[in-house]
Amino acid sequence: MKREKKEKAKLFSPKYLIYDFVKVTAGLPGLLIFRPKWIYESEEAKKRIRGGALVVSNHYGFFDPLFLMIAIWYRRHRFVCGKEFFESRARFWFRSFLCIPIDRANFNISSLRAITDAMKAGYLVSMFPEGHVNGERTGDLEDFKPGLVLMALQARAPVVPVYIKPRRSFFERVRFVVGEPIDVTSFYGDRPTFVQIEEIARAVRDKEEQLKELA
Repeated sequence: MKREKKEKAKLFSPKYLIYDFVKVTAGLPGLLIFRPKWIYESEEAKKRIRGGALVVSNHYGFFDPLFLMIAIWYRRHRFVCGKEFFESRARFWFRSFLCIPIDRANFNISSLRAITDAMKAGYLVSMFPEGHVNGERTGDLEDFKPGLVLMALQARAPVVPVYIKPRRSFFERVRFVVGEPIDVTSFYGDRPTFVQIEEIARAVRDKEEQLKELA
């Protein structure tokens, strides 16, 4: 009973007021403007994500965070972003959206701990592991940063790949392809070497390529 009350308190916490307000006011028009289409890799991918998890996606443009919020609409996302955004004039909004700041030029243990602690606490953390807006001008995804594997390992959380296919014209629909959760420990256990961590990151990127084909 106490646990249920605690969960309800988290669900309706005042700190989510701005987040939920913007999510609804931006999300509803987004449904009309972008006319999203959901595609799932399998029946397993259709299941709702429970507890802490790391959502990774390609990074095409400015609207990608909104697209991810629509793609997995039933959960609140805590986005990983560069610390410089917390030093900008828009810092109020990044704090209101409970974003997790990191130093992209010098990713350190404190950044890793902030992300893993959020997942351990049951939050959905979302990031773009290419590290910057790609735009896919070449049609290829760039390498995924191996840090995503370390985060999932430390938090013992699954990695959920999502591919966003933006529309090329107003008449196209934005497509979201949601993949099955990936257990990173299934590759080399819970203590892989650095080389193995890089291999796992490439495997996650390869999965993203497979989702791209489904789009």
